Amino acid sequence: MTFRAVLLTQEEKAVSSEVAELEDDQLPDGDVSVDVSYSTLNYKDGMILNGIGRLVRDYPHVPGIDFSGVVSASTDPRYNEGDRVVLTGWRVGEVHWGGYAEKARVNGDWLVKLPDGMSELEAMAVGTAGLTSMLAMQALEDHGIGSAPVLVTGAAGGVGSVAVHLLAQAGYEVAASTGRPETSEYLANLGA
Repeated sequence: MTFRAVLLTQEEKAVSSEVAELEDDQLPDGDVSVDVSYSTLNYKDGMILNGIGRLVRDYPHVPGIDFSGVVSASTDPRYNEGDRVVLTGWRVGEVHWGGYAEKARVNGDWLVKLPDGMSELEAMAVGTAGLTSMLAMQALEDHGIGSAPVLVTGAAGGVGSVAVHLLAQAGYEVAASTGRPETSEYLANLGA
């Protein structure tokens, strides 16, 4: 089967991109294949698409740091064909091919099943930070911890900021940790 993907190539030091037709057998190793529905864009993707920095070392490469979609095949017993998932893997779109493609193949440990009632679009709209925060809150509540104080590390970053805001909105007492003291007022305004 063929699928379309944003494919980055590098000739000498110049990086270029194109929408290319690829074959399933060109996908990297992984135990779960996903038909990608959505992927978001962040500053790392912007850098990668413009050949800035050394985030990508092996070309050709498909960028995209996250995605949501539907499992199309799996050898991982946790996932079945038709499961709706979001990818939360480390270094995806940098070292491992990412979400700017109609198909992806990844390690099942990098996926999370979407909660009932949340669509693939909504998962990408709240982003990895929002989903991670919601899953953490759900785990706390499922274990009866409820309104215990929560420490958010890296709180001034994009993921941390969303986590601080969502936790505070849900009534948690949030402590924010960051290496950027100049963001204290910003974090307090988010609810820390």
